[in-house]
Amino acid sequence: MKRLTQIVCQHLEYISRDALEQYHEIIRRYIRGRHGIYALYRRGKLQYVGLASNLRTRLHRHLHDRHKDSWDHFSVYLTIDNRGIKELETLLLRIVSPSGNRVGGKFVRSQNLAIQLRRDLRLHHRAQERSLVPIRRLKGKETKVVSLEDSNGASTPLAAYVAAPIRLRVRYKGKLYRARIRRDGTILFDGIVYRTPSAAGNAVRKRPTNGWQFWSYERAPGDWVPLNHIRQ
Repeated sequence: MKRLTQIVCQHLEYISRDALEQYHEIIRRYIRGRHGIYALYRRGKLQYVGLASNLRTRLHRHLHDRHKDSWDHFSVYLTIDNRGIKELETLLLRIVSPSGNRVGGKFVRSQNLAIQLRRDLRLHHRAQERSLVPIRRLKGKETKVVSLEDSNGASTPLAAYVAAPIRLRVRYKGKLYRARIRRDGTILFDGIVYRTPSAAGNAVRKRPTNGWQFWSYERAPGDWVPLNHIRQ
């Protein structure tokens, strides 16, 4: 069985504020000097989400700051380390939007797919329109369909999968090589345009190469996967 990656190692959920005030010596032993995510509630409704490198100090501060009258229960989630907790806080803020948080979180590096969605919808609508209402010339002849084959018979198979430039990379013999898939499906590498991933791979290895397995593409910012995944 695949082992799951652990983020949270200990937690207290929906604990009364009275318990924190009356038994702070006990509770602070659990959270003193510990980092993680915490949440403040009022009458069962989430009011605020935050992160802290010292949860005891942060909760004690909220007993007296601008949030002092806005919560009656709290939860804490102690993380193993502080890697990724800022991104986790951002995710929570963007999902639940607590009323006590003045600003929403920002991801460190994430692509907003809404931009890509709008582009793909336009392409989809154009293709659908062409299939329903073919464009004809004035004399009644259909316009010529442009083939993916060039004069030498070489194809551009990536044209069916891309609508915008996509970055490629590969590490070969200790060196990192970068390329780019262009809007028309061709690949620009080292100043030369190639029509297939294998042709671009051949230019790196100087021998026949399965480019679909050789190259990786950036599916999302920082998320590199084998190019073959683009066909799935």
